[in-house]
Amino acid sequence: MENRLTNKNAHNPDVWTAVRHLHQAIAAGGVDPKLLALVHLRASQINGCSACVFASVSGGRKAGETDERLHHVAAWREAPFFTDVERAALALAEAATRLQDGAAGVTDAIWDEVTAHFTEEQIGALNLEIALTNFFNRINRTIKEPAGRTWG
Repeated sequence: MENRLTNKNAHNPDVWTAVRHLHQAIAAGGVDPKLLALVHLRASQINGCSACVFASVSGGRKAGETDERLHHVAAWREAPFFTDVERAALALAEAATRLQDGAAGVTDAIWDEVTAHFTEEQIGALNLEIALTNFFNRINRTIKEPAGRTWG
């Protein structure tokens, strides 16, 4: 796949400043970076964004995540490798990501499970992570960003 945008310097620097601030807000939310990587990976898998799948696997490994768990995120409901806390976050990521599929979205049951495991600050960070992941998934799919590129 060939990237449709070849001049990376053409991007608006104000956008990247805003994205950097969002990343800082997410990091300040108190959610384990390994869990954020899992959430990012699951949303990116659903959206078919190979660049973000690559980035979340790489980021998860850097945060200390295991290959076994990273390989099983796509089947997290059936895999025995995830805690109830992680399952709640992955369910939220899926429900929020699949809005366009006509799915039910974030049901009360999903929300109740999330609020049982996370503070409001952590939920805010998770929601930002999910939204930002979907933002990048849509951009990357549109411009055909290839997997394997790293962003500084």
